[in-house]
Amino acid sequence: QVQLVESGGGLVQAGGSLRLSCAASGRTFGDYVIAWFRHSPGKEREFVAGVNWIGYVTYYADSVKGRFAISRNNAENAAYLQLNNLKPEDTAVYYCAAGAVYGTRRETDFQYWGQGTQVTVSS
Repeated sequence: QVQLVESGGGLVQAGGSLRLSCAASGRTFGDYVIAWFRHSPGKEREFVAGVNWIGYVTYYADSVKGRFAISRNNAENAAYLQLNNLKPEDTAVYYCAAGAVYGTRRETDFQYWGQGTQVTVSS
């Protein structure tokens, strides 16, 4: 199995940027598809972005397309989520997840999860 630890969250003004990191340990990081999800109070947890095993192919939720960028560095056992042009509605706990299925947006397809990092965007 793989263990995931997120970092990089914080408080930022609308229009600002943050870079979230996901550090992995355990099994070979490159064996897993990586995705980011987020959970806001009163809402269900939702898919944000995903990246394939090598890192060349990515996919995004429509709400973040063009503003967020997912990447990974298998040599460093790490994945990243660059958040640009942040909006108050992006406020959420952001989770890194690992799974075996590329292209899915379903939580149940990701077996391993980090503890989350809080992102708060003020207006």
